[in-house]
Amino acid sequence: QVQLVASGGGLVQPGGSLRLSCAASRSIFSVNTMGWYRQAPGKQREMVAYITLTGGTNYADSVKGRFTISRDNAKSTVYLQMNTLKPEETAIYYCNKLPTNWGDYWGQGTQVTVSS
Repeated sequence: QVQLVASGGGLVQPGGSLRLSCAASRSIFSVNTMGWYRQAPGKQREMVAYITLTGGTNYADSVKGRFTISRDNAKSTVYLQMNTLKPEETAIYYCNKLPTNWGDYWGQGTQVTVSS
C-alpha cells in the first residue's frame, strides 16, 4: 500500500520558517528521486525541489537559497526546510517521487499558510 504522509505545515508569518516532513512507503522511497511539490489555490501543482537517491538536489528558481531538501533513507522520509517564507508560497505541499504519472497517489499534503 502506497503511503505518503506529509506533515509540519501550519501558519507562519512572512519571513518565518517551517520544516516539512514526509514519510513514504519504502517501495517508493528506496528506488526513486523524491520531490516536494505545492499547489496554491486556483493554480497548478508545481515542483519545488527534488533530491536523488545519491543526494543530488535541484530547486525551483523561486526557492533557491531559501529552501533545503534532504532525505533520511533509513526512515524513508524526505524533509523540506523552508526559510524566509513569502505570502505567495501559501499552498498545500505534497511529496512524491519523480517523475509522477497520471493517476499516482498523492496523499493529503500539508497546508502551509504564510500570513501576518
